[in-house]
Amino acid sequence: MRRLLLLFLATICFLPICSRADWGFRSTDSLAPRDEYGLLHQGREVEQTDFAPRYSCRSEYYFVSSRTLTGDPAYVAALQTALFHRGYYCGPMDGNFSFEVSAAVARMQKNFSQRVTGTLTVAVRRGLHLP
Repeated sequence: MRRLLLLFLATICFLPICSRADWGFRSTDSLAPRDEYGLLHQGREVEQTDFAPRYSCRSEYYFVSSRTLTGDPAYVAALQTALFHRGYYCGPMDGNFSFEVSAAVARMQKNFSQRVTGTLTVAVRRGLHLP
């Protein structure tokens, strides 16, 4: 028993002191990069809209007008992502409500048999499962 204890203590004393990244706590996966704060992100690159301010509760978005939401970069990025996953949008996820986003919303409205306006309406928000 003493031999095991001495062997254990000797091993610990002679181990090189390494940082946490050397012990495998840091991800080196290119599909899951970390930003300068060490936060893990799902995409290949970190977008500026990942740090945009958001409401703390999903229900707070229901009481905000569509005009206000189109000026919110975080919400527009979520809109762009939802349109991308459904095959309507293939541009950058930059958080700007551009002509391409408006055209994608119009295509979605046409496929859902809605009035085609190209603007963010309650029906579009419901169709994309956005608050």
